[in-house]
Amino acid sequence: MSVCDLTSKTCKPCEGGVTPLEPEQANSLLSELHKDWSIDVTGKEISRTYTFKNYYQTMAFVNALAWIAHTEDHHPDIEVGYNRCHVRYSTHAIGGLSENDFICAAKIDALLPATE
Repeated sequence: MSVCDLTSKTCKPCEGGVTPLEPEQANSLLSELHKDWSIDVTGKEISRTYTFKNYYQTMAFVNALAWIAHTEDHHPDIEVGYNRCHVRYSTHAIGGLSENDFICAAKIDALLPATE
């Protein structure tokens, strides 16, 4: 699966009763994202910090991220500062990671020019 594949998918509603991704599955999907995404030590969350030149660019990114979250109905935890935005995804209904987390992460990455 490639980032393009992830960005072409849509999130599926998750109300619980689904098993979180196994570590191997999560690591496989993580490898399809930008290298700055990471899985936390518990294996229940992915996160990335984005940096920008100024507050305006940061807030423009946050607004675009909010639109993706709204259209996918899958919402991250975000922490916003003057020139940074820390994004954390976890599927709370299942207490861990689902494909939805990786789909949204890929769509957020697609907002910005590709970087190494």
